[in-house]
Amino acid sequence: MKGFLNTVPVILILLTGCATQPSNSLSTIPAEPTSVCLGTAALPEHLTPFFDEVNDPALLASTLGKTDQGKLCQGKVYQAKANTEVPVYRAWNSTNPNSQFGNWWAFDRPSGLTAQYREAYEICYQWSPLDKLVSCQLSAGSKIVVGNGQSATCSEYLTYEKSPAQQVYLENASEQTLNCDVKDAVFSWR
Repeated sequence: MKGFLNTVPVILILLTGCATQPSNSLSTIPAEPTSVCLGTAALPEHLTPFFDEVNDPALLASTLGKTDQGKLCQGKVYQAKANTEVPVYRAWNSTNPNSQFGNWWAFDRPSGLTAQYREAYEICYQWSPLDKLVSCQLSAGSKIVVGNGQSATCSEYLTYEKSPAQQVYLENASEQTLNCDVKDAVFSWR
């Protein structure tokens, strides 16, 4: 068998497929070409009337992370339409007041176990104790990136895998939000 490969020519067959996409649709771009991302960067159906998908390759590229480095695995850029009253939520770090208007938000209000929230959104313990919550409305005209989390290595003992949970990236949250309300975390044990 060893000589078989030396005497018979090896033919490599490469199969490729193509799919067409309507010209008015923008594609989801994965952070790495070989990356298998979980979930979808498409807006939840109930939010589609409030946004237009837009082309902003630079903004999208700034949100994509490499394996084990956090950020997004894949994403799409959207712009909020006029009269948008879409709520966004951010759990943040009270010891860093500038953290309130950080970049990473969610369409869903945090609930359940903190450890599960950290895993779903790949939030390392070093990045935030998650002891405050701010809820705001997006301002009309705001550009956001919606995508799914890239894996994140927090320490030699803790790595979060890629997640299907949708994250919302705001480049300038203090200018892109209004009617904000801040809440404190309290101990609650089961």
